[in-house]
Amino acid sequence: MPVRLIRCICPHITKYCSIFRNYRLVCIFYYWGIRVYIMKILVTGAAGFIGFHTVSKLISQGYDVTGLDNINDYYNVQLKLDRLDQLGITDIMDKPGVLTPSRIFPNFSFIKLDITDADELLSLFKARQFDKVCHLAAQAGVRHSLENPLAYISSNIIGFLNILEACRQGGCKQLVYSSSSSVYGNAIKYPFVENDITDQPESIYAATKKTNEMMAFTYRRLYGLESTGLRFFTVYGPWGRPDMAPMLFASALLQQKPIKVFNNGNLYRDFTYVDDVVEGIIRVLGADAKNLKLVYNIGKGAPVKLMEFINMLEYEIGTKAVCHFEKMQPGDVFTTYADVTALKTDLDYEPGTTLNEGIEKFIKWYKAYYKK
Repeated sequence: MPVRLIRCICPHITKYCSIFRNYRLVCIFYYWGIRVYIMKILVTGAAGFIGFHTVSKLISQGYDVTGLDNINDYYNVQLKLDRLDQLGITDIMDKPGVLTPSRIFPNFSFIKLDITDADELLSLFKARQFDKVCHLAAQAGVRHSLENPLAYISSNIIGFLNILEACRQGGCKQLVYSSSSSVYGNAIKYPFVENDITDQPESIYAATKKTNEMMAFTYRRLYGLESTGLRFFTVYGPWGRPDMAPMLFASALLQQKPIKVFNNGNLYRDFTYVDDVVEGIIRVLGADAKNLKLVYNIGKGAPVKLMEFINMLEYEIGTKAVCHFEKMQPGDVFTTYADVTALKTDLDYEPGTTLNEGIEKFIKWYKAYYKK
């Protein structure tokens, strides 16, 4: 239905016209007027790096969004709380299991909940009746998985199973979930294509992500749950995780401290700006699940040497790095390199932010947030 006709029939929904144009609302017409159904989406890991940006984008597009996160202390909790504050959620730490509306966005609410709590999770699904789930909650970090593997089994395996079961029992028909470029391990064929063999993970983290893909496939075959895994490649940008290389490097440069550079700098990473990753997520969520592949790479498709990335940070910050070169770390990989042909073919999209553009935006945010 044309947007102007919608305005004529029901002027008070004019604010949703851009969403109608993009088919993001399901409209049911009756002879006495129009009834609008706003799609309900759950985003897990909503206080996390990619989750925060995904929620922000979905809210701006008019979806009815519920965010979920356990707000654990894997890294600085204040950063997570500050992200939530941007979404209008405050004073949440003492409200476990309570669905709290945003003070800023009428189409967003948040619940502090751990995905390992199967009963509470299922109760939320049955109460909210989600149309789609964007599952981004996970225990992240390759190196940390070598030190605390049980945390990864708990969150990434048991937690993921609980999400699958909640979707099945709660009536949700589409699941989009985060996988990782780590599933490719130390592959020797570049770029990485989705149908490459991925049975030699280098870390427990990578193994859990590969397991997620197999579990999702099984639930698709057994129960008809349409699911799509997204293999993210070295995501960076504003509000990033403090344990990731871009944040560690920026912090060291601005404080004029040494940078640890592993494998003597002979590593290549397919750095992908967070807004590009989020756009890929949105495209997948908005597509007909039956027409999607099981997994997609979301990466820039242009790996750079780690030392080149450091040099670009040096230029943007205006400080020379002091590099301490160290040997290759267990669990790490030499190269990440995404082939995004499938993403381009099926969803008419490929990440477009250049590394220069992305680093400039990232450092601008970093200086403002940490007041450097």
